[in-house]
Amino acid sequence: MCRAAELAGLPVQDDWVASIRFVGDRTMARCNADYVGHQGTTDVITFSYFDAPESFFPGDIGVELLICLEVALREGERRADSDYAREVTLYIVHGFLHAAGEDDLTVPARRRMRRREREVMAVLTEEFDLSKIFLLPDV
Repeated sequence: MCRAAELAGLPVQDDWVASIRFVGDRTMARCNADYVGHQGTTDVITFSYFDAPESFFPGDIGVELLICLEVALREGERRADSDYAREVTLYIVHGFLHAAGEDDLTVPARRRMRRREREVMAVLTEEFDLSKIFLLPDV
């Protein structure tokens, strides 16, 4: 997912690590309450540590993402233009865009975020077969 980080505008030339943890609804709901103050599950939670890049040591975690696979399963089935692999990839892209400074708290910012998601996803889907990266789990 280095390419996704690069396309999102993260400093890929620096020596940092992206930590991506895949979780279920219960864990995500607990993390959403604990860290964000929201009730219920969500697709992705982003923790970015790029505010003080000068304090990084080589190999430090620059971005942590929590990705809810159960949400990806549901949304991939529900959306006609998506599937599980595309949803998981979208959540990673969304998290990396947040880490790169994008937000979606206002209507204009949300429009910009959605546009950037579409741009990054277009490149990724052209360069990679996402269904071979994120296999549909046996449920």
